[in-house]
Amino acid sequence: MNNIYVICSDEFEKIDYENSSAAMKGRISGIIELLKTQNDYHIIQPPNINDADILNVHFLEYVEKIKSNDTLFSIAKLSVASAIKASDLAMDGVPAFSCARPPGHHASRGDAWGYCYFCNIAIALKRLRKQGRINSAFVLDFDAHTGDGTIDCLSDWKEVKILNPMADDAQKYLKIIDDFTETLSDIDIVAVSAGFDSYLLDVGKKLSTFDFYVIGRKMKELAKKIAKGRRFAVLEGGYYLPDLPKNVLAFCDGFKN
Repeated sequence: MNNIYVICSDEFEKIDYENSSAAMKGRISGIIELLKTQNDYHIIQPPNINDADILNVHFLEYVEKIKSNDTLFSIAKLSVASAIKASDLAMDGVPAFSCARPPGHHASRGDAWGYCYFCNIAIALKRLRKQGRINSAFVLDFDAHTGDGTIDCLSDWKEVKILNPMADDAQKYLKIIDDFTETLSDIDIVAVSAGFDSYLLDVGKKLSTFDFYVIGRKMKELAKKIAKGRRFAVLEGGYYLPDLPKNVLAFCDGFKN
């Protein structure tokens, strides 16, 4: 079967941690409700993690600042845990999607903006490296905004290649992905910051639902070609709620086995 695992906690919808687009009610539950209708989608809970994995990326002073707000720290840590679980599944050759909030690609080592707090994807990747399980990675960030936090958090790791495509239209956008990935070889894992605000009816006003499927399929093919099939994705932006669930489903349909 063409399986994919989706990591999501019931707490993502229950915990009211701030008034923002990323935290709006229905954003996560709408996605999960649709994915639950798919036979080959397995939805599981994130594990418990300790602070060490977060401190492997973020400065102690910054982490303590987030900790001063118990509710915010709880949900941000849970989002990290979701990404970590997705990366662990990927290492076993199982494609996985972390459907979590808050997002993380604008969280640098000592600061953050854009509704982000901890850099989920960087924490997951650096944990794998610390465990000796990977030496290199490729990160595709197709959010409408550049993942400056991810770039900062991974800047000391030269074996990580990061692409934030920018183009005027979808055709040029997809070609940028193709041209960049053609230069890659011998990558240990493919990680995707999945920002659905690049959608035609969202702030990016560029990608169609089918384009998200195409990107998912491209990352599957790339992972199978150069990374032993290892791949995972984490939710970043995406705020046009009427179509967000179908856009996530389209990406995951391309991304799954």
